Amino acid sequence: MKKIWLKLLPFLWLAQSGYACEGDCGNSRWAILDPKGPIAADEKTLILTAFGLMLIVVIPVIVMTFAFAWKYRASNQSATYTPKWDNSHLIEWIVWTIPAFIVLALGILVWRSTHDLTPEKPLVSTLKPITVEVVALNWKWLFIYPGQGIATVNQLMLPAGTPITFHITSDSVMNSFFIPRLGGQIYAMAGMQTELNLLADTPGTYQGLNTQMSGEGFSGMHFEVRAMTPQEFQGWVNSVKKGQLKLDGMHLKQLEVPSENVKPVYFSGVAPMLFESILQKYAPDTDPTPHHDAPHEHTAHATELKINRMTP
Repeated sequence: MKKIWLKLLPFLWLAQSGYACEGDCGNSRWAILDPKGPIAADEKTLILTAFGLMLIVVIPVIVMTFAFAWKYRASNQSATYTPKWDNSHLIEWIVWTIPAFIVLALGILVWRSTHDLTPEKPLVSTLKPITVEVVALNWKWLFIYPGQGIATVNQLMLPAGTPITFHITSDSVMNSFFIPRLGGQIYAMAGMQTELNLLADTPGTYQGLNTQMSGEGFSGMHFEVRAMTPQEFQGWVNSVKKGQLKLDGMHLKQLEVPSENVKPVYFSGVAPMLFESILQKYAPDTDPTPHHDAPHEHTAHATELKINRMTP
């Protein structure tokens, strides 16, 4: 049995490494712990701090398990035999007080981090954020740059040092948008819009992926994230605008057809309100006639359904 476990250790290590790099193994073996943005850096600090606090309990328990097993083994005749011992106020104080302080510290840490790292919170910067509208399709990602009037498929270009505000939805089943080295993981759901704010500190190439099982092509639903200097980004935008392909309703219908491992595609123009039309496509139908008994409540409810916006 021991030999079997020894043979399995390399496979367990590969599985551990694959999980740690989160689809970005080509650039970093530890993508989550190798952040390239302020959000990812804060998340790394949170993970390591919580891990360290939990080790305060875990390490002593592991050590005492082996120590007690060794001291009170059957062959140790020198161990004290006290069959009538049943209580120790010191031990009770230790096993209750220390975990209570750890739970309190973790609670305060998580409470503060939840508010500091909330996805829709804008990042503090002297530069104006760039908005990117993200649509999850089967099985590819559509990125619309409303301020630049262009769109891409399976490739996300960003100016380093500039905050990016993502508006995310799905034109299919639920997906999960994740760029491990920049931070944040948030769901993309049909008829709903989530928001995520990220920033890349330095130029580089990273990996984005879908972490929510969404069908046959799920395993290939990755996209390249390339952070560049602001000048390079503007040059890239200008080159895309020279193309002839426009993203309109007809091309959107073509993108909606399920396809796997799609190579990057660039659109030099985007039909107005295309992202909003995708959102409204899945909005529930509402009766425009208000109820006579509660007109104000019905109007507010209809407005809420029309907007159909969900913040995480």
